[in-house]
Amino acid sequence: MDFWSPIRISLQVTLLASVFSFVLALIATWWMVRRSFKGKVVVETILMLPLVLPPTVVGFGLLVIFGRQSWIGQGIEWLFHQPIVFTWWAAVIAATVVAFPLVYQTLKTGFESVDKELEEAARSMGANEWQVFRYVTFPLSWRFTLSGYMLGFTRAIGEFGATLMFAGDIPGKTETIPIAIFMAAESGDMALAAYWVVSIVVFSFLLLSLVHRIRRN
Repeated sequence: MDFWSPIRISLQVTLLASVFSFVLALIATWWMVRRSFKGKVVVETILMLPLVLPPTVVGFGLLVIFGRQSWIGQGIEWLFHQPIVFTWWAAVIAATVVAFPLVYQTLKTGFESVDKELEEAARSMGANEWQVFRYVTFPLSWRFTLSGYMLGFTRAIGEFGATLMFAGDIPGKTETIPIAIFMAAESGDMALAAYWVVSIVVFSFLLLSLVHRIRRN
């Protein structure tokens, strides 16, 4: 079995999924923290659900939403001439969904920590919402923003259950490190599984250490 293939696939999937989850979380956070509306708690609960649901439930939900029986899945198949289930892009979507809540919660904490009087002062001087974010909110919460992205990256690279259900285990295509570890252990190749375990533990440890350093500083 190729040792480097799952590592390469994991990095490719995670790089794209971390960007998608960060952008979506940034938009959702900016919109949620500045608005009060009926049902806001329900919406926020839905956004956070992938954080607490079993990964198999998330994977099942993705199969229902993007499967060939759904209008979304049929639309994607018509547009790209192939279903999205059991493809590389399915692995990206699964990683994006499970990483999103962690990024969202971190960004929300950062945005809410900014002194609202400073933002109002900027608005009173004629700044629009983009300028308020660019010159006030972001500079004062950049540590949370960077931490949110890195936590999302770490969560995405460790995703297993939803990816296995939605993207499957296709060597050289959707077999990420967590899936490769499971398959190697199932086949009795404990040494190879251990090498992959060490690689992902070391990588995750370094990222989390950097997150803690950023927050302390």
